[in-house]
Amino acid sequence: MGQEIRNTEFSERDFVEFRSALVRETRLLKRWFDDRHLSQRSGVAGFELEAWLIDQSGQPAPVNTDFLSHLDSEWVSPELSLFNVELNVRPAALHGDVFSRLYDDLQRNWLHCRSIAEQMEIDLVMTGILPSVQESQLVLANMSRMKRYRALNEQVFRHRNGRPLQLDIVGREHLRTTHYNVMLEAATTSFQIHLQVNSDNAVRYYNASIIASAPVLAVAVNSPYLFGHDIWDETRIPLFEQSVATGGFSGAALGPLKRVGFGSGYARQSLFECFAENLEHFPILLPMVSPEADEAMQHLRLHNGTIWRWNRPLLGVDEKGKPHLRIEHRAIPAGPTVIDAIANAAFFYGLVNQLATSEPAAEAQLPFTAARDNFYAVARYGLDARLLWFKEQRISVRQLLLDKLIPAAEQGLTEMKIDKSDIKTYLGIIRDRVSSGQTGAAWQRAWVRDNGTDMRGLTLAYAERQHQGQPVHEW
Repeated sequence: MGQEIRNTEFSERDFVEFRSALVRETRLLKRWFDDRHLSQRSGVAGFELEAWLIDQSGQPAPVNTDFLSHLDSEWVSPELSLFNVELNVRPAALHGDVFSRLYDDLQRNWLHCRSIAEQMEIDLVMTGILPSVQESQLVLANMSRMKRYRALNEQVFRHRNGRPLQLDIVGREHLRTTHYNVMLEAATTSFQIHLQVNSDNAVRYYNASIIASAPVLAVAVNSPYLFGHDIWDETRIPLFEQSVATGGFSGAALGPLKRVGFGSGYARQSLFECFAENLEHFPILLPMVSPEADEAMQHLRLHNGTIWRWNRPLLGVDEKGKPHLRIEHRAIPAGPTVIDAIANAAFFYGLVNQLATSEPAAEAQLPFTAARDNFYAVARYGLDARLLWFKEQRISVRQLLLDKLIPAAEQGLTEMKIDKSDIKTYLGIIRDRVSSGQTGAAWQRAWVRDNGTDMRGLTLAYAERQHQGQPVHEW
């Protein structure tokens, strides 16, 4: 979905031509997998951090067009709404002091963005859901001025036959409302982690990412409030799933799969299975026909960008023009601080590497349905969840993290030859966060317990502590 498109209205011919190109490109990708044509480089890290622009009263500031014109940086781009932007870092090989270098890169970009925001008398905040955002602000007038977003809104509602979205989330409180555009998605800001893999090890790493999703999200939860309601520890998960609620082909063999969700199962032989599922099960949303050759994979990549698995395979092109595979982990919320985000990433990479290289295979020890149920349990209950783990063991996620998974992540990072100082620093933050129980979600709830349900006050207090830079367990 990072691709811009030329128009927002499409004819039936556009859909026919796009699907024809998508079929050709999918067949070509199958040959690339069979012939091992994809880049065999692996172990490369990358991030995308989504952030909010807010005014001095803590309300969303719909000014990303002006902000980006003042910023003039290739490493920051617009997001769905006018009050969101996305920060990126240079990809880096996973070895040595990689996390310190990634921290420096992201922190430098973050501070530069904040300095521009300060000149505009606004601020920048990273959090899963901005506590102060109101449903009345999630309207098309606040959508970013990019054609792909307008077209996405029109096509989602075309597939829904014009039916409005029904948001219905039951947690500590029950939120139910009707919404008439896809701007609900703008409220779900994340820290997306990328891992480049090669076609030989991609299945194990993809499945490991699925299994790791629950414990990684448990330490990262940061979205308890939506429209003043206290719902899940990571309310962002059900909000995103319901904000673009369109299914797949109703006549497909597995039924109408969700476009946003945990996926349909582990990969078995190769990650090509995900791209085949895209073609076979999901209608085209944005039929922007490209004149480029099939080798550019423009249609396949655009179609894949409109299917939001929480762990999603991506097809990219490296600096030498070689196509490569990445796994995009989309479940982690933004924030609470840059150092917290890098710690979350270090835990993810270490745990995934350990799960992907251990024997017997992790996916043989935990059914996909259990990995899925674990994910939604921690999204709802955070560190208070109980998970079904290997050997059908039912265990507290906090005990599992402290006794087994943080040490497993340390082992995984050591095997990747990450510097001991980086392992100690960033996994130490995870360990201290779990030991204290103070996630971003826990801190926000504690603030409301002490100060009342003042969502703008919470936003400003959160931003103040975020800008001090200490990890959330020290707030």
